Amino acid sequence: MLPGLCGLDFQSELAKANIQIPIVFMTGHGDIPMTVRAMKAGAVEFLPKPFRDQDMLDAVQTGLKRDCARRKSASDKSKLKASFDSLTPREQEIMGFVTAGLMNKQIADEISVSEITVRVDRGKVMRKMGAKSLAELVRMADALGILSVPGVAGSSPAIH
Repeated sequence: MLPGLCGLDFQSELAKANIQIPIVFMTGHGDIPMTVRAMKAGAVEFLPKPFRDQDMLDAVQTGLKRDCARRKSASDKSKLKASFDSLTPREQEIMGFVTAGLMNKQIADEISVSEITVRVDRGKVMRKMGAKSLAELVRMADALGILSVPGVAGSSPAIH
């Protein structure tokens, strides 16, 4: 028992503090609404007492796997964000237009530069982002939440 705080409240406090750890509930007094609340809030498992040792071991293993995947995803996104931040503002703008499907000539017309300049900057974007294909660059933009409105002067990508 946690002094002054039930497990569900503690889980809520961890979430408010942006502390992301796997949580396994074990209780002798659980009910369905409690279980639903805990699971919706991200609990790995809700084990009513008595439970088998193997159930706890399985829940801990599941929690560790989920946490490992979450950490890898956060690391990947952080690296992707760092790559995006290494782009110049114009390269970021070009990335937004490219991933929105505009062709080099359209981008050149949109930002009032030559098509050759767009090709050069597009190459820089691909290198700096580490993208081997347009499809990969689009996936990166999607993962970053980059939004750009093609065909609108002054529209530049923003991360949301």
